[in-house]
Amino acid sequence: MLRKILIWVGSILGVLLVVALGSYFFIAHNITNRTEKPYSFPTETLAITADSTTLKRGNHLVVIKGCVDCHGANMAGKVMMDDAPLGRLVATNLTKGKGGLPADYSTSDWLMAMRHGVDRNGRPLLLMPAHETTLLTQPDLTAIIAYCQQLAPVDNVLPENKLGPVVNIMTYLDKMPLLSVEKIDHTHSVVASVDTAEGVALGKYLAISCSGCHRPNFKGGDPLAPGLPPVPNITSTGNVGKWSQEQFIQTLRTGKTPNGHQMSPDDMPWKMTAEYEQKELASLYQFLHSVK
Repeated sequence: MLRKILIWVGSILGVLLVVALGSYFFIAHNITNRTEKPYSFPTETLAITADSTTLKRGNHLVVIKGCVDCHGANMAGKVMMDDAPLGRLVATNLTKGKGGLPADYSTSDWLMAMRHGVDRNGRPLLLMPAHETTLLTQPDLTAIIAYCQQLAPVDNVLPENKLGPVVNIMTYLDKMPLLSVEKIDHTHSVVASVDTAEGVALGKYLAISCSGCHRPNFKGGDPLAPGLPPVPNITSTGNVGKWSQEQFIQTLRTGKTPNGHQMSPDDMPWKMTAEYEQKELASLYQFLHSVK
């Protein structure tokens, strides 16, 4: 009798294993097709000026938009993760040194990446937050491109991306923004400008960078990846909504919450937000506090 039960249990487990493997192979094939899908978008360009004011603005933007967090302080790229379950995800060398961008990489190529999330050949860029950079204003796009085009060449040859099962599954379940090209309205025009005075309008524009983790409604949700903490609600209806503007700014400057908790920069990029101007942090608070 026991032998029959063990055979029956073994058969059930075998069927479940076959189903699980079949499901995963379907998911992996789906993600492979999506990462290799060619796209074609109209070529765009901008008049790039490299005056000191534009370059200073560009330098500020690559810091507060998290570009240096992924691509490194010298923008020469790095391996962001290399783990068997997750796989290997690599941020490109954005300089024109060995392993970096080709010598003829143009303004139009930059716009293809930042506005549409694809490389110059129409292949999707992985984990590039183009769904955020596509919403930048024309002056800010110009400033970032101008700054990046004058970067000193750095030789840094990096390995290829290699997706692991966790990333494949999370992408399939739409729990990870691996393919920003799929999340963009590719018909919208470049935003001409935004109100730069302190206030809700400027805060709403800056909060685009918060939406990737805290969700488009800024109310947070499930962890972004296994092992990470839940993402908090940063609107007026969450715990952050109870903070004063001064407490909010102090937290984003130091990573320490009003109750004394020191946040890890791996979970919350407070070292990035610490570089925001006072006006920018105040505007961000005012906008988030207006969200119900």
